[in-house]
Amino acid sequence: MRNTAKLTTAVLAAGALTFGLTACGSEDSSSSASSDTSGPLVVAASPVPHAEILNYVKDNLAKKAGLDLEVKEFTDYVTPNTATEDGSVGANYFQNQPYLDDFNKKNGTHIVPVVTVHLEPLGLYSNKVKSADALKSGATIAVPNDSVNEARALKLLDANGIITLKNGVGNDATPADIAKNPKNLEFKELEAAQTPRSLDDVDAAVVNGNYAIEADLSPAKDALVLESAKDNPYGNFLAVKEGDEDDPRVKKLAELLTSAEVKKFIEDKYEGSVIASF
Repeated sequence: MRNTAKLTTAVLAAGALTFGLTACGSEDSSSSASSDTSGPLVVAASPVPHAEILNYVKDNLAKKAGLDLEVKEFTDYVTPNTATEDGSVGANYFQNQPYLDDFNKKNGTHIVPVVTVHLEPLGLYSNKVKSADALKSGATIAVPNDSVNEARALKLLDANGIITLKNGVGNDATPADIAKNPKNLEFKELEAAQTPRSLDDVDAAVVNGNYAIEADLSPAKDALVLESAKDNPYGNFLAVKEGDEDDPRVKKLAELLTSAEVKKFIEDKYEGSVIASF
């Protein structure tokens, strides 16, 4: 049986509160979050594909490598970082660099990347039209409401000629930064996890790859438009609190996550919906 803990919303909220109290009382922000390296390495991860990849490592590679690995699943994009910051977990695996940069800046956290493992292409999906060109004037598009993923969603629409963003817009773009909107599209901002669930209520939705897979959508087959993997800055990585990069358990997991066995697992299981970045 996999040693995986699924957390309820109440527990997540309690964890976030605990973090807030801990952060306020902490004076040494650079101290190691997991100074005891003798126990299991507990890694916070989104269920799909992150926890699946970690559980493959746990079940097939970790024991031989001498790594005691425990996986905890989180369904939001906040608690894995706060739990890593306060030492509740030793590492996390769910995010990309623009998101982490924004999170650290806004929350005063000290999370750093260790190794990039994969890319989940962002896609536009619809239950009502078969192509982006078929979107009608005034159609409603759901987009993630966190600043980085909303900007990423708008850039996807811009790259495919659906809208045009103002010149020089970066990773904080919002619908207010749209220069041209020929179809007068309306945007509904939702928590990223809610975007695939909105597909019956909106004309289309931009969905993160992990949530698309959880919703039985195939990014490679079902997306109306899909993010390009070339020169993409949104690769997902293993991350730790600053100071824990040299934890031998973290180093061992980093090696296993970028092994030939994991690359083959990603290719075979996700068939292009998740792309190995090593």
